[in-house]
Amino acid sequence: MTTQTDRINALLDREEIRALRLHYSALLDGGKADRMGEVFTTDAEVKVTVGSMSGLEEIKASLKEAYHSFDTLNRGHYPFVHAVANHEITLTGPDAATGSCYLLDFVTDRQSTLHPFLLLGRYEDSYVRVNGEWRIARSVLDVVWPNDEE
Repeated sequence: MTTQTDRINALLDREEIRALRLHYSALLDGGKADRMGEVFTTDAEVKVTVGSMSGLEEIKASLKEAYHSFDTLNRGHYPFVHAVANHEITLTGPDAATGSCYLLDFVTDRQSTLHPFLLLGRYEDSYVRVNGEWRIARSVLDVVWPNDEE
């Protein structure tokens, strides 16, 4: 039987995981890839449009490079905006969870007459609790638009 305390703890866990995904977006969009240890495990695996990364150091380096390559106007802030929505989380154990959420990825270097969408996608994540804090252990981005067939 699930107690009220169990239910409250599950709600708190889900909210911490949602905050973790939002924190990733804020760090990435703000050019703070060096702080990705606040989001990922040391052995995390990430597959996104800029490639596959394995381990925290590779994730930091690749995301830093992506930030600079998208900063085409050399403004040094917010070359893209990663908005996430519809975050679903399933707790699979006391220190493990899976989840998915939509990604609306905007770029900020286009003229105002052009649409700002870079892509629409869906993150599929695995989360683990490390030393009392949730981290992303694996993240795969499925790009649903644009696709290569168009």
